[in-house]
Amino acid sequence: MPRELIVTEQSPTTVKTLKVRVRDKHAKVLARMACETNQVWNYAAELRERSARERGEWLSGFDLQRYTNGASREFDLIGSPTVQQVCEDYASKCKKAKRLRLRWRKSFGERRSLGWVPFKARAAKWRNGQVFFAGHHFKVWDSYGLAGYAFRGGCFSEDARGRWYFCVAVEGPVKMSCGQDAAGVDLGLKAAATPSDGEPLDGWPYRDLEPALAVAQRARKKGRVRAIHATIRNRRHDALHQFSTKLVERCGEIYVGDVSGTKFVKTKMAKSVLDAGWSSLKTMLEYKSRQAGIVYREVNEAHTTVSCSGCGSASGPRGLEGFRVREWECVECGARHDRDVNAARNILALGRGRAPPAEGIPCV
Repeated sequence: MPRELIVTEQSPTTVKTLKVRVRDKHAKVLARMACETNQVWNYAAELRERSARERGEWLSGFDLQRYTNGASREFDLIGSPTVQQVCEDYASKCKKAKRLRLRWRKSFGERRSLGWVPFKARAAKWRNGQVFFAGHHFKVWDSYGLAGYAFRGGCFSEDARGRWYFCVAVEGPVKMSCGQDAAGVDLGLKAAATPSDGEPLDGWPYRDLEPALAVAQRARKKGRVRAIHATIRNRRHDALHQFSTKLVERCGEIYVGDVSGTKFVKTKMAKSVLDAGWSSLKTMLEYKSRQAGIVYREVNEAHTTVSCSGCGSASGPRGLEGFRVREWECVECGARHDRDVNAARNILALGRGRAPPAEGIPCV
């Protein structure tokens, strides 16, 4: 969900998304709600395609909502806030994907779509220590103190293991960071992220689960495979959250290299790139910096690896073979560098508006 910073004269506030797990006893009701949601989605898909084919009109979210007025009376569980939100989301996703229609949502079978029940602002409320939505009370593991927030739009979502989560956007005050440091962050493979000062983030903390995953896959134990994948995902997100939170708490400026993971996944390094989770880390740093009121920016990291952070000479290792070189010595000034730390220092210098590597980077 989008996060935005709202600044008022009294105190700055930010909109963020909270995600809590729903008790398993509500899974059957939510699955039925998801089935009705899929029907609305598929109706919107068919209606939009027919309108474009027969009349040459591409229906917007508002148009779809007009066609579905009163449709909630045909369903037992979901109400008009969910029907309207499904129409709005379908039209916006079609526009973003630049497609006339999207894939149908399947409610049954092995390839069914994961459950999803969206709702508009304030359709869900906190009542008697539970989430009240569409006439039902849902117990959740409340780790955020939801009673202190006014709910906006959100959804109930299901993961691959059949566990349901309540995701909702809320508004809260900005907690300004007291950190005064400045850090450049170099994204890599062996170390997923290396700051210009501080401990790097390990890029391979999940490889010890590979043998168990291989055994489960060969035995075709789908439940076990999903559980191992969930463990890997949780480990990755926990490591990224801890790293990004510590960095935001101690820094007032954060600069990250603009390395593109989509390009590297087409190479032999794809597995390590996906393990590192660069996109997730940049997303976390961006919204956490916005919530803390500090500077976050991505800079062009070209030549930052091969340039000396002391004198700026381009004497570092180059090419694919150069990836194996983790430490090198500058032939101009004699400074000895760790490859990733040197790149992070150059990124910090570029973020602060100093000379680019091709012209020489002064000492930082």
